[in-house]
Amino acid sequence: MSTETSTIRSICVYCGSQPGRDPIYMEAGRALGRSIADHGLRLVYGGGTRGIMGAVASGVHSNGGEVTGIIPEFLMDKEATRHSLGQLNELIVTADMHERKHTMFERADAFVALPGGIGTLEEIVEIMTWAQLGRHRKPMVFGNMNDFWKPMLDLLQHMRAEGFVHTAHLVQPLVVDKAEDIVPAILAAASGANGREGEAEIISRL
Repeated sequence: MSTETSTIRSICVYCGSQPGRDPIYMEAGRALGRSIADHGLRLVYGGGTRGIMGAVASGVHSNGGEVTGIIPEFLMDKEATRHSLGQLNELIVTADMHERKHTMFERADAFVALPGGIGTLEEIVEIMTWAQLGRHRKPMVFGNMNDFWKPMLDLLQHMRAEGFVHTAHLVQPLVVDKAEDIVPAILAAASGANGREGEAEIISRL
């Protein structure tokens, strides 16, 4: 396990509590988890132990990393089991979804959206909204395996073209196609070492 000198100490991952139809999604979850652990970072996530959420947490755990799960009490028996939640390094049980999202935001230094459903979409959109409002400048990443997020990225571009994203410079999520490239992209963005040309290429995809 390597230790990175960076402002990034923890990464919040939003993703599906289902595995999806393509095995590449579960593979991406495990690969991202391994990468988070290998870089000496902590996973902050929604606490689920099923689907892609479980794959990410398992990838971190099996490689010696630390995991913080944040879950509302009403979801404890839906997205996980109480026994499996007891295996996390840290478990935070919240009163509701609002408290969960706020706690995840406070605990994380960067945000990644892997493939998922409506909840995943809502979470990353809220983080982008807060960035647009100037509440944070933490790195944001779309894990675009199998072009999963292409419709969303096209919509963002359409919004911008139609004049509805007036502070686009504050909403510049990275788009990364391979799970193993996500953490290096975050660390590079945080340190300013990614270079203007590479950054422009990534941002242009939006």
